Amino acid sequence: MTQTRSSEAVSGDGRYSDHRHSRPLTSVDPVGMASGRTLSGGAAGAARARRLAGSVLPVLTTLVAFLGIWLAVSYLVLSPERREILVPPPQQVLTDSILRWSHLRPMLRALLLDVQVSMIGLVIACVLGVLAAVVMSQSSWLERSLYPFAILLQVVPILAIVPLIGLWFNYGINGRVVVCVIIAIFPMIANTLFGIHSVERGAHDLFTLNRATRWQRLTKLQLPGALPSMFAGLRISSGLSVIGALVGDFFFVQGQPGLGTLLSTYIARVQSADLFAAILLSSLYGVVVFTLFTALSSLAVGSWYTAARGTRPGG
Repeated sequence: MTQTRSSEAVSGDGRYSDHRHSRPLTSVDPVGMASGRTLSGGAAGAARARRLAGSVLPVLTTLVAFLGIWLAVSYLVLSPERREILVPPPQQVLTDSILRWSHLRPMLRALLLDVQVSMIGLVIACVLGVLAAVVMSQSSWLERSLYPFAILLQVVPILAIVPLIGLWFNYGINGRVVVCVIIAIFPMIANTLFGIHSVERGAHDLFTLNRATRWQRLTKLQLPGALPSMFAGLRISSGLSVIGALVGDFFFVQGQPGLGTLLSTYIARVQSADLFAAILLSSLYGVVVFTLFTALSSLAVGSWYTAARGTRPGG
């Protein structure tokens, strides 16, 4: 907050007099700091409201459009008999499934299991992915030898190795975590390795002139420089870990059921309202996970993130 100071002027008799013109306090608009724009308190509040509306309104518009399309398909495209089975309207999903505790409770218990599985798998995938990328970055021979196997983990059909995973890690929570790791690890390897290799040549030359050791070069130059790419990989892997938890539920049905197991059950029993409710719940969880890790990425490497987008922090 700043307040303008008065200017001195010469009076008629030759003496200096100080004419103070009181002006209201002004606040600097963070979006327009580079141009020197200032806003009063009310104008600053209006600017914040416009920015908030600019963030919320697109989401609300998309949600309303989605519900409108859903209702149109239910009532205008499908007959009443097919509507109950194929696409029940949103109000029916709400009343028959979400607002009924006997239907919602098993979904929440299954979601809690998927949260546990996906977060454990994500942590393991991040640790192993970063370690693998660091090892490959130390030698071009190691990278050429190991990187094809990282690609193999990404492209191998999970269904083809499910029997092996079940035999080696059992068909409970351990097998589901392994599926999460296999699905989520590749973005961490690829993005971390890319970030390590993207450090500027001049920075390497500076470390060479100062006779830095390999460990010093890695910990003080390459890994800090790779942070933006690592967090980009983390955002991708966080979403893939949720998918991995659901896929593991489909394949490993022993023990406590997850959302994937419930989806299979609802499909077999033609419980369309519960099926749509479980799909919405799993989708909402995926959006929350991705949003949280995106916010964490912005907080951790905000300057890199802003420079990469070419925008100001408030933009």
